[in-house]
Amino acid sequence: MAVIVPVATLTPPCASRAWLSTAHPDLPIVATATANALRIYSLTSFTLLSTITGGHKRSIRSAAWQPGSRKKPVIATGSFDASVGIWSQEEDDKEEWRFAIVLDGCESEVKSVAWSAGGNLLAVCSRDKSVWIWEEVGEDDFETVAVLQEHEGDVKCVAWHPEEELLASASYDDDIRLWREEVDDWGCVSVLRGHESTVWAIEWEPIQGRNQDVASRLVSCSDDGTIRVWKKKPGQQRQQQSRLSIIRSTSAEEEWEEEGQLPKQHVRTIYSVAWSSISHRIASVGGDGKIVVYEERSAGALVDGEANGVDRGDAARNGTDDPVTAPSVADEAHQPEDELTKDSRGNQEESPSWRVVAEYDCAHGVFEINHVAWAKAKVDGSEQEVIITTGDDGEVKIWKVS
Repeated sequence: MAVIVPVATLTPPCASRAWLSTAHPDLPIVATATANALRIYSLTSFTLLSTITGGHKRSIRSAAWQPGSRKKPVIATGSFDASVGIWSQEEDDKEEWRFAIVLDGCESEVKSVAWSAGGNLLAVCSRDKSVWIWEEVGEDDFETVAVLQEHEGDVKCVAWHPEEELLASASYDDDIRLWREEVDDWGCVSVLRGHESTVWAIEWEPIQGRNQDVASRLVSCSDDGTIRVWKKKPGQQRQQQSRLSIIRSTSAEEEWEEEGQLPKQHVRTIYSVAWSSISHRIASVGGDGKIVVYEERSAGALVDGEANGVDRGDAARNGTDDPVTAPSVADEAHQPEDELTKDSRGNQEESPSWRVVAEYDCAHGVFEINHVAWAKAKVDGSEQEVIITTGDDGEVKIWKVS
């Protein structure tokens, strides 16, 4: 069993609730969305670098770094004032940030913002049940390309596929919708149903280290206390809509299915889930103040370990060849039923399966944890993978899994 170890608390902490923290994809900095500002911290010294205020009239609920903005970092912010802000770092003064442009359109608070992998498209979702897509057509110039209004409730989260221009959105209506552009028109190509309550967060499986022959996957977490992994059914070929058609079909064009559920460890709402691009583990946090880390086990790993009762993959990941450090197949067989991965029909899945490898209770004291993310930070003199948690106590904490 791995252990979650506290590394640092970013200083100074926020004076009010902190909603989300997002690490820059290339630079050792992290941005935190708070009730009164966007704060930029160092992932080397764990101290505050900049405080961005103004632009918005109410709290900043979400933030996302634009990919490819290493030389001149650009970040989008979504606010409770229903607006989206685009900020860029001043070249002459790294502590100063310029409020470049405001994007209006949503009629209620913005819950989530996300850039496409290419950095040219920005997706935004709102409490008004809408999903907006803007395209950057020039410096400080954005054009609305789609307003998607098929959700029947507050849209909580949007996430772009790491390679394709495929957008996922999660909602209070318990559904996850997938969107693509077809013939200059964006539309829903699939609806993922299975959750029995609000879907709070979604995240795509990272492409780094992933078997390219395996279909893309998406992880989701919900108020129903479950974390589910979804995948596209194999052997599908999408048919493009005819350019002569003026009415989009309401039927799903792609078939996705629930691959399985992670072990149920949380006793309250799960607010956030993150999929690591390094260890390929999944981390979750929620209203119970707990951090849980899960690891995938394939059927092949179990078969390879049957000769000596050891999952060789686990022994290697724990940094030792000692079989005692890895759970035996017999131990796995005697786990409580609710700790085994199940599919949407309640049947135990043979492959793949997920197991809990680490937990940390009361990570932010008595406060709820609003967000979790994986990142790289300088720990003990070297760059290591870390977990970043953001809580109602205004604190942003750094952890490592040992």
